Amino acid sequence: MKVFTGRVIATKMTKTATVAVERVVIHPLYKKRFMRDTKYQVHDESGAKIGDIVKFTASKPYSKTKKWKIIEKINK
Repeated sequence: MKVFTGRVIATKMTKTATVAVERVVIHPLYKKRFMRDTKYQVHDESGAKIGDIVKFTASKPYSKTKKWKIIEKINK
């Protein structure tokens, strides 16, 4: 089961949070490290706020783009 940790960046939709997961990527030729982030639409029953760090996992599809569910809030 996939479990990701990310930061909540938007809560504009009902019971949905947009979570950004950051990762470090190394350029194949120049070997420079830089950050990339991926945004996920996550089902949110707990009422997470913007800036919270959350753990989420794959779950049943709630809608066309929402296939993830928040497990726990870690901290702000």
